[in-house]
Amino acid sequence: MRVSRDKAAENRERIVDAASRLFREKGFDGVGLDAIMKGAGLTHGGFYGHFGSKDDLAAEAVTRALDRSMEGQRRFTNLGDLVSEYLSERHRADRANGCAVAALGADIARQSEGVRRGLTAHVRAQLDRFVRLFKDGTAASRRKRAIATLAGAIGALTLARAVDDPSLSNEILAAARDAFGKAPSARRSSSRHG
Repeated sequence: MRVSRDKAAENRERIVDAASRLFREKGFDGVGLDAIMKGAGLTHGGFYGHFGSKDDLAAEAVTRALDRSMEGQRRFTNLGDLVSEYLSERHRADRANGCAVAALGADIARQSEGVRRGLTAHVRAQLDRFVRLFKDGTAASRRKRAIATLAGAIGALTLARAVDDPSLSNEILAAARDAFGKAPSARRSSSRHG
């Protein structure tokens, strides 16, 4: 039975969405095509009508997850709110719908060029966004702070998810929110008065 173009496009979207969630939840190697197609409500046989390989799907699924992260962050106009949301207990618990970089970063380094290219574009866009959120300092100093903040927040979320002690996990998130969610001048003044 032949499906319409609209239905084929809808099926492709369902496959990409399911893969995006499942890859973040279980890792690239932790989920096969059968599970992805089942998650999309489709049969395994239809996969190759949409994608040439699992690598092709991974590139599109990771890009979709990264794009959705950026969309969700657009509502934040200051770094403190963005970092607080990113380093929240809710985000820590929702790996399947959360940050693809924190969920898959080490695995992405081993993936195809398409997956890595998508991540690289995302990191560049995130750094540009963070630079704009910093209000003081030279362009070079704002860029350095943006790199440190992005790397630190992703690392903190990754570490908070990895430890098996809930108290330590919460402590990691709280310390990172404090370290990365404040402007440099606010950190200096709080350390003088703290």
